[in-house]
Amino acid sequence: MENLNLIFLIASILLCLSILASVISARMGMPLLLVFLAIGMLAGEDGLGGINFSDFESAYIIGNLALAVILLDGGMRTRMATFRVGLRPALSLATLGVVVTGGLTGLLAVWLFNITLLEGLLVGAIVGSTDAAAVFSMLGGKGVRLNERVSATLEIESGTNDPMAIFLTVTLISLLTQPESSGWDALIMFAQQFGIGLPFGLLGGWLFAKVLKRLDLAVGLYPLLVTGAGLGLFATTNLLGGSGFLAIYLAGLMIGNSRCAHLSHILPVNDGLAWLSQIGLFLILGLLVTPHQMLAIALPATLLALGMIFVARPLAVLICLKPFFRFNLRELMFISWVGLRGAVPIVLAIFPIIAQVEQASLYFNIAFHVVLISLLIQGSSLPFMAKWLKMELPPKFEPKRRSRLGAYPEDDYEVFIYRLTSGALDHVELRRLRFPSGARIGALFRDHRLIHPSGSTKLLKDDVVCIIGREADLPVLNKMFDETPQDHKDKVRDFFGDFTLSGDAPLKDLAALYSLTISPDQKNQTLGDLVGYRFGGHPVVGDQFEWHGIRWVVVEMDGDSVLKVGLKPL
Repeated sequence: MENLNLIFLIASILLCLSILASVISARMGMPLLLVFLAIGMLAGEDGLGGINFSDFESAYIIGNLALAVILLDGGMRTRMATFRVGLRPALSLATLGVVVTGGLTGLLAVWLFNITLLEGLLVGAIVGSTDAAAVFSMLGGKGVRLNERVSATLEIESGTNDPMAIFLTVTLISLLTQPESSGWDALIMFAQQFGIGLPFGLLGGWLFAKVLKRLDLAVGLYPLLVTGAGLGLFATTNLLGGSGFLAIYLAGLMIGNSRCAHLSHILPVNDGLAWLSQIGLFLILGLLVTPHQMLAIALPATLLALGMIFVARPLAVLICLKPFFRFNLRELMFISWVGLRGAVPIVLAIFPIIAQVEQASLYFNIAFHVVLISLLIQGSSLPFMAKWLKMELPPKFEPKRRSRLGAYPEDDYEVFIYRLTSGALDHVELRRLRFPSGARIGALFRDHRLIHPSGSTKLLKDDVVCIIGREADLPVLNKMFDETPQDHKDKVRDFFGDFTLSGDAPLKDLAALYSLTISPDQKNQTLGDLVGYRFGGHPVVGDQFEWHGIRWVVVEMDGDSVLKVGLKPL
């Protein structure tokens, strides 16, 4: 009993330290996942805690469980609309990109560690895929707002490239331990991974979403049901030979985009479960490593990580994206830089240990070192690289808080809360505000007291306004209650330009107004048509191009339709 309580005490201390350390890491700009790993290492055999943990099988089980929960949450937070611009490039990176990155990294490992070609390729396969936990954490926690094409590509890639990495790792382990194994077996396994994981994820997620809409449970049971169903789908898919990671990510995607009224209860709890999974996973992986064993391979492993970051990943991105998709050079460079490695390579490095492959501990130490270097260099510099490559969009004003009412299962009404901090609407009567047709003021708070507003009620600074409306009303409401500081508004104006035009503006009128030269075919086109053609039919906010001495910047979109375009002189 005392040992059990001691385990609980140590686990609670490590958990609390990890969460509290996140505050310090945010101020220092250090990646959270690196902090969790560091705390695990400090508590380990060579650290202050002196805990001797070497149970790789338990770590493997915990790793799979944690990654499944993280992918489920990541899928639920990925909007289906992002697939229109990010699906094809992401799948290219998730398949061919993993092969190219792993192959180039493996060839470098052969030279650096003096190992055989198959052993080097195994190292490359283990570290070849980006990690969903790392990417979701970096993009969500750094406050960096990227254009939709880049962010969607990175999110979808990190959520779907695990099957390829697992396939390559398992195949190479089989070739090392069973030289007589056939290449056909590897191809069959590859087909099973995607052929079973894809339909199971989509159909399972669609079914779960339908069931959720028909159930009437206690609020706290919905997140547990979704998590249990997701893990059940993950396990079933794995038992049938498919990719459970792909299935649970797609299931989360279907549930998160189902417009279910219960999502407001599910998402916050699953966010907490995803954070708990990340913390627990990286603490366990930190405990597994023995730092003094890594000293012997520190130099070659560092060179391998640098080669992967600066050579293998950029070449893979260039090969997979440049010939087929309309990414500019800055976007390609940023996508290359956000090829973060995290828990997945370390979990994959446990595979050779369980399979009793020769030099298995070497693969584990290399993978761990590569992850540390990746998080330290790439993760820490992500905000800087976004600014340097001019990938960061200006801040977007949003309500202070929003939540679903739960009145309808689909297209539900929401409560949008705005605090009037700047005084821009000071002493403005409510009747003067032009609310969208479907939105109404629900409540008005002043000095922590609820007041009953009427048309003649004048707004005052520090009032809290609650608006009831739908998501479609947000653009108008955000513009009405925009409390963005002036310096931020100046940044928005500097990015998009001082003057905007409608996407419906005929090109022949613009040509006459700005003395532009257009072809006969363009005389019947609009400005939106021109922008759509320039970006392959899928422009996004922030896209820009130079034409006739003017920089044209996409300001507002509705799906693939261009609503507003900004003009900036060169």
